[in-house]
This record gives sequence, C-alpha cells and structure tokens, in this order.
Amino acid sequence: MKEFKPIKEGKVREIYDNGDSLIMVATDRISAFDVILKNKVTKKGTVLTQMSRFWFDYTKDILPNHMISTDVRDMPEFFRQPQFDGNSMLCKKLTMLPIECIVRGYITGSGWASYQKTGLVCGIKLPAGLKECDKLPEPIYTPSTKAEIGDHDENISYEKSIDVLEKLYPGHGEYYANCLKTYTLKLYTECAEYALSRGIIIADTKFEFGLDENGNVVLGDEMLTPDSSRFWPAEGYEPGHSQPSFDKQFVRDWLKANPDSDYNLPQDVIDKTIAKYKEAYKLLTGSDLK
Repeated sequence: MKEFKPIKEGKVREIYDNGDSLIMVATDRISAFDVILKNKVTKKGTVLTQMSRFWFDYTKDILPNHMISTDVRDMPEFFRQPQFDGNSMLCKKLTMLPIECIVRGYITGSGWASYQKTGLVCGIKLPAGLKECDKLPEPIYTPSTKAEIGDHDENISYEKSIDVLEKLYPGHGEYYANCLKTYTLKLYTECAEYALSRGIIIADTKFEFGLDENGNVVLGDEMLTPDSSRFWPAEGYEPGHSQPSFDKQFVRDWLKANPDSDYNLPQDVIDKTIAKYKEAYKLLTGSDLK
C-alpha cells in the first residue's frame, strides 16, 4: 500500500497530494486564538467534513465547489483506514486566492468591540444604537488577508482586496474582488435563511475561494462549519448580550476565564464542545452524524 504524507498541515487540516486531486483531512485538533490546543475532540473532524459536504451540495447551483467525494472508497487504499473514514474529502486542485472572505450578519466578537469604540466595523460605518448581537440591517463583507500559522489574519478594506488581487492577476483584480464579495454575500444570505428555518442563526462566517484551470472562481476549503462560523440557537435569541453557541465560542470563553490553562481543556469542556457540534449538524441536516 502506498503511504501518503501531508504536503501541508494547517491548524486543523492536513492536505495530501493525489496527483490531479487533493485529499483534505479534518483532524480532531481544535484551535482557538490562533493556537492549537493540547486536546483532541473526538469526531470533530467528521462533523466538519460532513457539514461542509452538506453545504457544498446545497449551494452547488450558486457556484461550483472543489468537492469530488467524501467516500473513502473513491480514494487511494491508504485513506481506507479508520482514522480517515468520514473526515476526508477528495477535492479538485485550485489556485487559492489569498483573501479570507468574511461576512457578518450580526454584530458580535471583534466587530462589536470595534463598533463600541468607533461606530465602525472593519472601516464600514454602521447605524448608531446597535446592541451586542443585533442583526445588522444587511450583511457586511469584511475581507482579511490569510496569515501563516502563528500569525493573525489582517482585516483589509474591499479596495485593498482589489489591490492584493490586482498584483497577482494584473487587469483582473477588480473582477475577482467583486466575484468574491458577490458570492460571499449570496452564499451567506441563502444559507443563513435556510439555517434559520432549522433553528440556527449564522451570525458570521468565512469562505475561501480559488481558481480552476480556466480561471473560474470556485468555492474551496470548508463551508459553514462550527470552526469557520458563529452558530447561535434561534430559540431564546435576544440581543444585548452574548449568545449561547454551537461553535468554538464555548472553548474560547473557557480559555478566557482560565488564562493559566496552558491551552489544556478539561474533559467536560471537550465533551460539551463535541455535543454542540453534533447538535448543530443534526439541526441543519436533519440526520444524526454517522
């Protein structure tokens, strides 16, 4: 059996080269505040992969995505081992664009902190009098540049995203920047509406896009998972304070309250985290995680 070694390891994902395709494996690692924690969260990688699969299928008519299959029988023999089953995705190769496409439908987190100081979020002026976790009049697009592991992503303006892409693709910067913004807002609007009908508010999320061999924009990476998004229960939603969540916020809150933890979570926090991820999966897809 041919052995495979990852060609790239992110905070949570490992990427393997499969010739004309890639295999993305979502591990059970968990990161917060750009640090990989010492614990593993069992089945977390499976939730991320299967939730992305659900959303890629749901949005394939809006724009193409990189998913080929999540069935390990479609992958080389090496990936038919138990540790890869359910958490691996066979993907088309793309030239990834170096912009994190963040969209915010509600005001929370760093956006709320910024708004309290200046009335702005990433340079965008918002109405006065918003409360924490209020729904915004319309979703806002706040791109950032992708950082290497250990560095923080840097928020940039839409105009700066044009400059970044223009340097890479002379004559096409504005076209690609506009594509990213338009697709990001459309994907978010449609998926947030669906999620709300299933009892989940998607407060914000990020998408990543790449180009195929013909220069077409294709959705890549992961999609609308609890790692890349803030998910809140719609039941009991009330602006004016932070919301309970189905995502890593639970972990972030514990770490903030325990600054001497050395990024080591207690078992009950791990158990509650995976329970939240699985609950979100069931609400959104209508089925239990296999």
